[in-house]
Amino acid sequence: MSLDAAATTRCRRRVHLDHDPAAVAAPRALPDPALEQRRADAAAHRERIASRLAEAVGSGWYAVPTAGPPAERAAATAAAVAAGAPLIWGGALPAYGTGDAPGTPGVGRRGSAELLVRLPDGGYLPVIVVHHRITDPGSGAHTTPLPDVAPHRAGPDGERRVRSHARDLLRLAHLHRMLRASGWAPAEEAPFAARAGVIGLDADVVVWHDLAAEHWPGGRTTIEEYDLRFADRAAVALAARSGGPALAAPSRINECRRCPWWPTCEAELSSVQDVSLVARGESAAALRDLGVRSVRELAEIDLEVPPGPVPGPPLGDLVALARAWLRGLAVVRRVDRVPVPRADVEVDVDMESFGESGAYLWGALLRHPGGHRDGDEADGYRAFATWEPLPTRDEARSFAEFWAWFRGVRRRAHASGRTFAAYCYNADAENRWLLGSARRFAGLPGVPPVDEIEEFIGSPEWVDVFALVGEWFLCAHGKGLKVVAPVAGFAWRDAEAGGENSMRWYRDAVGADGAPPDARQRQRLLDYNADDVAATLALREWMCSPAVEAVPLAAEL
Repeated sequence: MSLDAAATTRCRRRVHLDHDPAAVAAPRALPDPALEQRRADAAAHRERIASRLAEAVGSGWYAVPTAGPPAERAAATAAAVAAGAPLIWGGALPAYGTGDAPGTPGVGRRGSAELLVRLPDGGYLPVIVVHHRITDPGSGAHTTPLPDVAPHRAGPDGERRVRSHARDLLRLAHLHRMLRASGWAPAEEAPFAARAGVIGLDADVVVWHDLAAEHWPGGRTTIEEYDLRFADRAAVALAARSGGPALAAPSRINECRRCPWWPTCEAELSSVQDVSLVARGESAAALRDLGVRSVRELAEIDLEVPPGPVPGPPLGDLVALARAWLRGLAVVRRVDRVPVPRADVEVDVDMESFGESGAYLWGALLRHPGGHRDGDEADGYRAFATWEPLPTRDEARSFAEFWAWFRGVRRRAHASGRTFAAYCYNADAENRWLLGSARRFAGLPGVPPVDEIEEFIGSPEWVDVFALVGEWFLCAHGKGLKVVAPVAGFAWRDAEAGGENSMRWYRDAVGADGAPPDARQRQRLLDYNADDVAATLALREWMCSPAVEAVPLAAEL
């Protein structure tokens, strides 16, 4: 039995079910089309990188044939290593390392690297290619500009800082262990022996990581963190395979949303009203340690005599959430009245992005609660979009047009002595693309300077309705707009409205898969975005109305 690197970042219960022979007939979720599409996009990205590097490198390039069983690919990789190939693409590493995880005899490793880079003094380092961004603006990352993939030429980058991705680091450590077990790694005392690289979505540099650096809790290095996790997951898998006592019980966490085993775990958790259906992660673990194992037991806690310390949300909130969950309530109030900032001129804003490729649509809903004046624009929805496939320079044009319109509305309100406010649902997403767009397209026509964006998002005129909901309500089934807005009476026109579906609509709208662009899907995205800003408006107006008093107070449950 062998594990790949993904096991080190997966839920322990998933690792158990993946290796439990008795789970073969257990229910699983249907394949996730969005996940399959992301995998296809990642594969296409890797192919583009391979073509680019092969053309730049020339005779120093060796690509392992993708066809054939793993053993043949491993043999071809071994032959390239023996020949001293400078760069090996698609290398399949031998499944060495069986039993080298402490306490887990019979559990080995499997894996492959997009690129193996030979050091001048011998030995190979792994480089992986990922379909997400691996740096942010800043400084401190150690990089080499593509097509240079030589770690000994890497240096501090004055324009980039590392964006942390635990999954990438642990995969690199997995490959590092496999290379060392196979005898293909540099000598342990050699310079750069613990280095490994990542090529990201922008594909302009290799970011080089030191796997021996102490980046993890407790001062652990990436290799030490990986060793601990691999040993743990190996023990879980071995117990499952051998039919021994399970080392991992089901518990609801964020990963459950996309896990193929969720139907199995959900049925087991629901049958006992497991406490993790309300309290997640460390909170659920701590409650179980205190003897609180079900939602009903949590709901019955006497807050005057708490059972003990519980990390995460306040215990009173968890108890109220449990009581709401038992009554089938999606939302309960923390306080009697809910203050929401209002203004004479209001704009609800929502952005649509395609993964990390860019923001293709900025939607805005303008209203004048304080009354119209001469020179005011008409109330209503506006959309600022690019329908060129992302990434594209045309994104700068649509963003600049949105900001010019938005800035004009804000300035006219100020000039006339009126108050102004703009609203979004979860400012982290909008702020990321506001700042990111200003930085990426700096100097292009109409693109605002970064300090202008920073001034706005740091002002009280930028209101995060998501934060208000979290501050004034307890939400038993999550705080997403699609969950909370219906409580306010709002309904989306499209029955399939949702972020994952919008990704599929976008691909059709721009002809990303080679088909002609679909105008109907463009309109569908515009309608979806218009409904999102209308939902934010409906939610905050409901929060200001007497109707909110129909929502029970947490203290009354």
